[in-house]
Amino acid sequence: MNNSENLCQILGSKSILKIGGAFDAMSAKLVETHGFDAIWAGSFAISATHAVPDASILTMTEFFDAASIMTQSCEIPVIADCDTGYGGPSNVSHMVKKYENAGIAAICIEDKIFPKQNSLLENGQNELISEKEFVAKIIAAKEAKQDKNFMIIARIEALISGAGMDEALKRATAYEKAGADAILIHSKKKTPEEVFEFAELWKGNSPIVVIPTTYDSVSLDELISHKIKMVIHANQTLRAAHASMSRILKQMINSNSLSEVKEEISSMEDIFHLQEMFNIQEKEKEIENELKKMGYIS
Repeated sequence: MNNSENLCQILGSKSILKIGGAFDAMSAKLVETHGFDAIWAGSFAISATHAVPDASILTMTEFFDAASIMTQSCEIPVIADCDTGYGGPSNVSHMVKKYENAGIAAICIEDKIFPKQNSLLENGQNELISEKEFVAKIIAAKEAKQDKNFMIIARIEALISGAGMDEALKRATAYEKAGADAILIHSKKKTPEEVFEFAELWKGNSPIVVIPTTYDSVSLDELISHKIKMVIHANQTLRAAHASMSRILKQMINSNSLSEVKEEISSMEDIFHLQEMFNIQEKEKEIENELKKMGYIS
């Protein structure tokens, strides 16, 4: 079973999928280790690891490399945040082929102009491209994919941009008709009411996906009751890493000994387990035993 098929199977078997955000192989492994259903290779977090704005600064290749190494490092599916698709329909077509061939399970593209800015940035640029332009991108993505299970998630920014609920519903219907496999409805409200309103009003069949960064008090039970099928915890791992490293570095620069932070950081053994160092030792012992049987070692 490939990653795309695995994602579709999980989606069909659970009331809601919990997807954890990651920004490199280590954070992706931790998402997997702690039981999430899939990994979100988010552009905000990946951009932050390069210390550049989430504003279409990095190239497709840089985002692809990050998502690809997550896929290589983990067994659970990776969903790649591909911003606006890195260009027009031809760019989207190339992107889908490249990501699918790498074993990435799904891609998500949004209907904002290029270059985009992070949707949660105060007074940020949130202008939409036309419905027609984005439908063309979805058609290109659908035609480019080889595996029917490879998922195309269409992210709607109409609520973020101020275009309103009617526009969001209209676009969702058009995007599903064009071939989108799931609809991500994005909101920066502090409460989930407009997301729930969308879920109640929309008559489509594709699964609804949400990213409750700003309305983080919403419960899983509430999401399930409104027929939300995927919830993406997009950036909490990045923010946790930033907060933890900042706190520890502040202690270290002001301390007389590293022993003062020892109990607040992971042990070397924790990292060895993440790297599967002990597996290497076991494999080396197996090879040594085989060499003994063959007479190379007395």
